[in-house]
Amino acid sequence: MVLGAVTYNVLNNMDLETVIRTLEAAGFDAVELRTGHKHGVEPALSDAERAKVKDRFEHSKVRLLSFGTTCEFQSADAAERKRQIDLAKEFIGLAHDTGALGVKVRPNGLAKGVDKETTIRNIAAGLREVGDHGYVHGVEIWLEVHGAETQVPTVAAEIMRATNHKNVGLCWNSNPTDVVNGSVKPSFDLLRPWLKSCHITELASNYPYKELFGLMKKGGYDRWTLCEAAESKEPERFLKYYRALWRELMA
Repeated sequence: MVLGAVTYNVLNNMDLETVIRTLEAAGFDAVELRTGHKHGVEPALSDAERAKVKDRFEHSKVRLLSFGTTCEFQSADAAERKRQIDLAKEFIGLAHDTGALGVKVRPNGLAKGVDKETTIRNIAAGLREVGDHGYVHGVEIWLEVHGAETQVPTVAAEIMRATNHKNVGLCWNSNPTDVVNGSVKPSFDLLRPWLKSCHITELASNYPYKELFGLMKKGGYDRWTLCEAAESKEPERFLKYYRALWRELMA
């Protein structure tokens, strides 16, 4: 397992150079660039700008792992779903050009005015289309376990079964709904077949991270855990402590 960070929220006010230098100094290995943040790595970049981003990461100790989009496919409006799918495809192109492995998308709850099954079919159809596009470009699609109803592990599993696409996986999001009677094991066992990435939050919270990391190691998870903690006035210092606690919980 590898430790990285999401630019949401500790790094959200840093330009790209500062993000890279801060993570290098703190001993982090990868980053997911969340859309809308100061780093400015967005689909509007020119070919030359994309090449510059790729080169900068290749000459750093930090891997550009993924792009954290807010693309979501649950809307009951077909035109809105198409707009979101088209935007996700733009991020796939950006990921391909900059050397990133994945693009994170999300559901943001269930659509109003239609039944749950219809919403799940709509999300799954969007994921399959984006998954196809990503496969052609060598980019994985990671569905964040997110949204009021859709963060419930059983619902996330329903979406993945309906999607049934080899290039679409899940991003564990360390939600309270993962925990059943103090344990994440039932939720982890349910979602493990699709797990491709993981967001971790406050490691000193009541969330059972020691158990989660143990389950990940036992289950052969050898990918990324990405810090998505709250902002700090001393981000580099905070991230060094975060890494130390992460290593302790991994032991």
